This record gives sequence, C-alpha cells and structure tokens, in this order.
Amino acid sequence: MSTTGIVSPLAPAEFPSLPEIEGVRFSAAEAGVKYRGRLDVMLAEIAAGSAMAGVFTRSSTRSAPVLWCQQILERIGSGEGGDGGYAIVVNSGNANAFTGKRGDGSVEATVNAASETLGIPEHHVFLASTGVIGEPLPHEKIADAMEGLRESLDPSAIDLAAQAIMTTDTFPKGASASVELDDHSVKIAGIAKGSGMIAPDMATMLVFIFTDAPVAQPLLQELVSRINETTFNAITVDGDTSTSDSLVMAGTGKADIPPLTDPADPRVAAFEAGLRNVMLELAHQVVRDGEGATKFVEVHVTGAESDTAARTVGLAIANSPLVKTAIAGEDPNWGRVVMAVGKSGEKADRDLLSISFGGILVAENGWVAETYTEEAGAAYMKNAEIAINVDLGIGSGEATVWTCDLTHRYIEINADYRS
Repeated sequence: MSTTGIVSPLAPAEFPSLPEIEGVRFSAAEAGVKYRGRLDVMLAEIAAGSAMAGVFTRSSTRSAPVLWCQQILERIGSGEGGDGGYAIVVNSGNANAFTGKRGDGSVEATVNAASETLGIPEHHVFLASTGVIGEPLPHEKIADAMEGLRESLDPSAIDLAAQAIMTTDTFPKGASASVELDDHSVKIAGIAKGSGMIAPDMATMLVFIFTDAPVAQPLLQELVSRINETTFNAITVDGDTSTSDSLVMAGTGKADIPPLTDPADPRVAAFEAGLRNVMLELAHQVVRDGEGATKFVEVHVTGAESDTAARTVGLAIANSPLVKTAIAGEDPNWGRVVMAVGKSGEKADRDLLSISFGGILVAENGWVAETYTEEAGAAYMKNAEIAINVDLGIGSGEATVWTCDLTHRYIEINADYRS
C-alpha cells in the first residue's frame, strides 16, 4: 500500500475498520495526475443539510485549493451556504500551489466538473491537492474521472479514499470513535495524509473527518478550531509548514438525537472528547509516518511562564535537527535539549531547569543529576517511543508536542521528490 514499498517501522499493524457515517459516500480513482497504477483522486459526497467546518494553513503562499476552501467556508459560516449537498475532491501528486492564474483555472474546472456531476452548488465543493509545488495541475484528468467516481460512490469506501490521498506516506491513516449521546451511539471517522513538510500552523497536512452527529455549524467550527491547537497544531516532522494544509469536517446530522447547538450542553463535552481522540490519533499517525522516522517522540514541557511559552519551548526542542539526529543515533545527548530550550526565546533559568528522558532524571540544579548514568540514558534511547520531559521551574505553563527522529532516509526521500 506504500507508494515506495517501504513502510514506517512505527506504522500500525493494519488500517483500522472505520464505521460508515450515514450521509457520506466515498470513491477513489486512478486518474494519472502524476502517479501511474495507483489511486490518486478521491471523492466524498456529503448529504444536504450537513454542517461543514475547517481549518487551513496560514502560509503566505497558500495553494489555490486552500484559498477556494477558505472562501466557501467563510460563506457557509456567514449563513450564505444555501441548500444542496456537499463534496470533497482531493488529488495527490500535484499541490496546485504557486501555479498563478492557471491554478485558479484548475480550481474552477474541477469545481465545475464536480458540481455538474453531482448536481450540487459550486460553492459546496471543497478541494484539496497535495504533491509537487509549482507544476500545473492536469485538472482535465480529474474532470474525466468524475463520472466514474460518482458511479462508484460507496459508504464503506473510506479506506480507498485514504489510499488515494497519499504522497510520500508509507501507510494510509484512519481513526474513529463512538460517543454515547442520549442513549444513541454517535459515530466519528477520519482519514489523513502527511509524512513530510509537517509543521502545521493551522491544522495539518490533509485531514477529512465525518460524523453523523447533528452539530450546529458555528459550534462544529468552534470545536474543530479549539481541538486543532492541541492535536494537529502540536506536531512537527521537519519544521516546514505546507502551502496546502487543510482540515475539513462534515457533520451530516443523521443521528436521531436533538441537535447540539449550545456549548454549555453537557453532551458537547462528550462529543468533543471523542472528536479530540480521533484528531489526536490521526496527528500521531502522521508523526509515526514522518519521512524516514524510526522513533516517535513526545516532548512535554511544564513550569513555563504560560502555556504559549511552554509550546514554544516544546517546538524548539522538537524541531531541533541536533536533538532529532541524536535521537536517531540513540544518543542521550541532553545538552542538545538544553540548547534548544535556550534558543527558544522564552524565559528559562539554568539552575531551575530539569530534564528527564522517560522516568530517568537526567539534569537538574544547573548540572547533570547525581543519580543519572549514561548507560541508563543510552538504554532508554533504544526504545521506539521516546519521552522528553522538561520542567522550567518558573511558572505553571504546560504543553505537549510530538515529533520524530531525523534519519538519512529523510534526505533520500526529499532529494529526489520531483523525479
């Protein structure tokens, strides 16, 4: 299923069995956008009356599909969405980014094809493209595949959709949750793609989440935006924010329960917890599939001036090539963690700082801990999952971010990405 034949050693054993979401159907096709002999376009058809929400990259060089989705989501959020069903059309192999007016034309052509084929308003068609930047998108190939995509729509085909959106991914990513509301099991299912160019500044790579819960659009948008900050916006593979990062969520409202409209409704907290589990699991899968990754790393920072400061310190550690290569080499080089804390720009005090690898206290009181041994640190670094805990000792701010190690395989993948 991997596009390279190599599967991350951190990959799950298999793609999960995701529940069907009433009001959503999926299909995928081999359109030949870039790749040959593999699925590269997916279509999700979403029932009329659904609530749509999303978050997108804050990159200054956002792709044409991202700009289009932001426009239509703003329209939907203002109550001007209108009637009719929705669609999500995604292609892999070409990002349709930095393609000028031609990129806008590709968006228009793809939207028109989906709108006419499915009989829905043009401003109800969400688009996402992932792949090479700066090359014209052969949108006619997507348009030619549209009729076949419509004919093969199936509520159980979400696994094919997950495969179709992969680029350098080594495995398709999916997660789900079931939440009991009013004695009814509400379902949530999501898929994602992402492996490199991962340092979200909004949402993430490409993520599509579906639920049958009847959630009012403003509330759904509020939940997605809030949960995003501690899930997709708390991961990094290489410190690079994509031009194409998009998360789109649809709530079909098909579950037979009273609508969720008020944030104070106790049912909202339960739904939010389920949605967070799905989003966090997908975010973790992206890190586990980081290009060339062999280690999954959690960085937990406490004792900062604020949560924001803690997050900044955590990302400074998680994005440090020196920290990441030390982890790849199974070297417990805690001095590199000290360096990363210092370069973050946030307040820190050498004599108050403490560092632990897992449950092993490594440094405290401005020096290596008296109980620490290099042998214990080296043994711990051989684990596939590593926890770096840093306490700054100056406040109550706290944050967790996730990353992976940096290996030579990352260079191999990205050196010949366009070939």
